[in-house]
Amino acid sequence: MSLTTQNYWIKGDRVLWCIISLLVIFSFLPVFSASSNLAYVIGKGTPLGYLIKHFVIMSFGFSLLFAVHKVPYTYFKGISVLMMPVIFILLIYTASQGDIIGGANANRWIEIPIIGFSFQTSTLASMILMIYVANYMSKPNNSYLRFKNSFWLLWFPVISIVMLIFPSNFSTAVILLFMVITQMFIGGYPSKYLIYILGFCIGMIFIFFLLVKTFPEIIPNRIDTWTSRIENFKSGKQDGNYQIERAKIAIASGGVYGQGAGKSVMKNFLPQSSSDFIYAIIVEEYGLVGGVTLILLYLLLLFRIVVIVHKTSNLFGKLLVVGLGVPIVFQAFINIGVTLQVFPVTGQTLPLVSSGGTSAWMTFIALGVILSVSSSIQNNLTDIDNPLAILSEDK
Repeated sequence: MSLTTQNYWIKGDRVLWCIISLLVIFSFLPVFSASSNLAYVIGKGTPLGYLIKHFVIMSFGFSLLFAVHKVPYTYFKGISVLMMPVIFILLIYTASQGDIIGGANANRWIEIPIIGFSFQTSTLASMILMIYVANYMSKPNNSYLRFKNSFWLLWFPVISIVMLIFPSNFSTAVILLFMVITQMFIGGYPSKYLIYILGFCIGMIFIFFLLVKTFPEIIPNRIDTWTSRIENFKSGKQDGNYQIERAKIAIASGGVYGQGAGKSVMKNFLPQSSSDFIYAIIVEEYGLVGGVTLILLYLLLLFRIVVIVHKTSNLFGKLLVVGLGVPIVFQAFINIGVTLQVFPVTGQTLPLVSSGGTSAWMTFIALGVILSVSSSIQNNLTDIDNPLAILSEDK
């Protein structure tokens, strides 16, 4: 089977296009069903209104996907360098807002008052940083990989961005740091320096915990929130963990074939049923069959990412696909793991399925870049099949 499609309008890995389409099309059913929690229990909007909103978000996401996949992926090298100062400014502004939700610090969004839109800066920052690191690691001169030479241009931006995200979004910061180190390892960065940096980051996290415990007014109750989640997870107790308790009831009610589309009961009792805990509603309505099918789709997505990485000859392309593709699958399994109580509660959504705005759009853009890389593979194969084209270009 051919890796890519020859269609003029749609380029890149056609299996990847099918996976994205299937996940998005399927998302409308559970989002429409789960939104009744917001509409009737909380009293905000109507299920039809949330369905229309989800349709608009996904339609715009597909527009972004289509536009980005047409851009040659090498162009993103310059874009990432130009965007780094913007990312720093956005993250600093977001962290300085001092938003408190339920007594806890939650500086994750910035408001754009003109259009009434909320934007989660950490998702954009993560994507730009991944591209930036891929660009740096693909430089031909090996001297760039020495710790002394790479500190200001590589490690300083990485550590600064991770530290700006960390106080309000622990899970995103950890995933980002893990993926950056993975990119560097694949790119050939010396392992001993990666170990040193990892130890340094763990030490900084420990110091941060001590400072916040000593001066709780810096970030009110955020450490207590993380600590309680981890303690509840380790003990296995559900006291005070209302979300996990309701999610497990929903999963147990689903059985093998589920209750049927729209027939979930726990969606009326489970907070974040259309976003963070939508997998529980999917299993309740579509059973073990639906839950396993969704997991297989994400595994197939990971397989296509590996195929593209394997067939891409350019190091920048390889690191780009790893840095942008693996976190999507990683996030999906963290979301599913939280619902199944394999991981502590993190607040990660289910990519391409959960309702949302910024996170969904960043996922579409990341997949658009991956499709751009995969379309370049077809172009290279065409050049190989037509050696006269290569000779004419050399002249």
